[in-house]
Amino acid sequence: MKNDMDSKNMTITAQHDRSARPYHHGPALAGILGPAFVAAVAYVDPGNVAANITSGARYGYLLVWVLVLANCMSVLIQYQSAKLGIVTGKSLPEILGERLGDAGRFMFFMQAEVIAIATDLAEVIGGAIALKLLFGLPLFVGGCIIGAVSTVLLIFEKGATHRIFEKLIIGLLLVITFGFIAGLFIAPPNPKEVVAGLIPRFKGTDTVLMATSMLGATVMPHAIYLHSTLVNDHYAPGEAKPSIKKLLHGSKIDVAWALILAGSVNLALLILAANSLYGMTGTDTIEGAQRAIQHVLGPVIGTIFSIGLLASSLSSTSVGTYAGSEIMHGLLRIKAPMWACRVVTLVPALVVLWFANNPTEALIVGQVVLSVGIPFAIIPLMRYTHDRTLMGEHVDGPVKHIVNIAVAALIVALNVVLIVLTMLGKA
Repeated sequence: MKNDMDSKNMTITAQHDRSARPYHHGPALAGILGPAFVAAVAYVDPGNVAANITSGARYGYLLVWVLVLANCMSVLIQYQSAKLGIVTGKSLPEILGERLGDAGRFMFFMQAEVIAIATDLAEVIGGAIALKLLFGLPLFVGGCIIGAVSTVLLIFEKGATHRIFEKLIIGLLLVITFGFIAGLFIAPPNPKEVVAGLIPRFKGTDTVLMATSMLGATVMPHAIYLHSTLVNDHYAPGEAKPSIKKLLHGSKIDVAWALILAGSVNLALLILAANSLYGMTGTDTIEGAQRAIQHVLGPVIGTIFSIGLLASSLSSTSVGTYAGSEIMHGLLRIKAPMWACRVVTLVPALVVLWFANNPTEALIVGQVVLSVGIPFAIIPLMRYTHDRTLMGEHVDGPVKHIVNIAVAALIVALNVVLIVLTMLGKA
C-alpha cells in the first residue's frame, strides 16, 4: 500500500511540476522546418540557370569553386537572417525602418525595390522562355501567364494558409531539383575534372565578371530580407511557438538542408553545361542551352529541363514579390495589397519581354544588379546580429562576428571589382 501511495504522490508531483513550468517545448522539429526552403527557392531561379549554364558552357569547370564558396556564405547569411527574426520577432526591413530617418528609409527602400524588380525580371523572363520551349507561346503571353499564376500562389502567403504556401513552394522546389539534375544521370561528369574546379582561380576579366554574376545569382539580397519574416509568418497568429532556443536549433537544420539542396541544383546546372555543352556555340541563351541539351541528351531530358525552368520561375517570382511586399511594409510602413506589389515588379519584366531581342542578356544583367545590392542587405544584418540591445544573450560572439565581417568584405570587394570593370568598359 505504501508503495502505491508513494507512486501516486510522485505522479501528482510530476504533473504539478509540468503544469507549473512555463511553455518551452513546441512542436516536433519537423514543425519548425519550412521557412529556409521557401527562401532557398530564390537561390534556384532562372537567373541561376542563365548564369550557371553560361559559366559551364564557356569556361567548363573553372568556376565550380565560386558556387561552393557562395553556397557556404549563403548558409551563414540565411541563418543570420532567420536568427534576427526569431530573437527579435521583427524582420530586417522593420528594424531598418525603426533605425533610419525618413530620408534614409526612402532611399533604402528605392534601392531594395530596384533589387526586387531585377529579381522579378529574371524570374518572369525565365518562365516565359520555359512556356515558349514547352508550348511555343510568345514570350509576352508567357510572361502574363507567369504573372497571373504566381499571383494566385501569393493568395496563400499570409495567416492560417501560410503553411499551404510553404508546401506549394517546396513542391515546386522538388520539381526544380529533378528537372535540373536529371541530365547528370544520363551523362555523368568526370569526378576529377569537377574536383579540379574547386581550386580558386580566374582566367581573364570575363571570368571575374561571370563569377560576380554567379555570386549575385547565388547570394540573394531579397532572400536575406525575407527570411527574417518567414520564420515568424511560419506560425499563424495566436499559435504557440517553441522556445527561442529550439527555434534557433531547428532553423540551423532548416537552413543547412535547404541550401544544400539549392546548392546541389546550382552545381548540377554548371556541371551539366561543362560536361555536355562546353565549347558548343549558341549556348549563351537559355533557349540555345535547352536545344543543345535536347540534342546531346535527348528530347525527354530537354523537356524535363524546361519543366524545371518553369517551376523555378513560378516559385521564385512568388517569393520575390513576397519579399518586395515585406520590404515596403518594413521601410515605408505601408501595407500595400499583394496584387499591387505584384504589378510594380511585373510590369518592367513584361516591357523587356515585349522589346528585348535577347531576354537572356537581361537575365545576366539582372544578376549583376542583384550582386551590387547584396552589401545593402548583408552589412545591416551583420551589424544587428552583433547588437546586444537587440539580440540579448543570443548576440554574435567576437569570432563569429569576425567571420561575418570577412564574408561581407569579400562580397563587397567583388562588387567593387565589377563596378571598376564596368566603368573601364571591360565588363
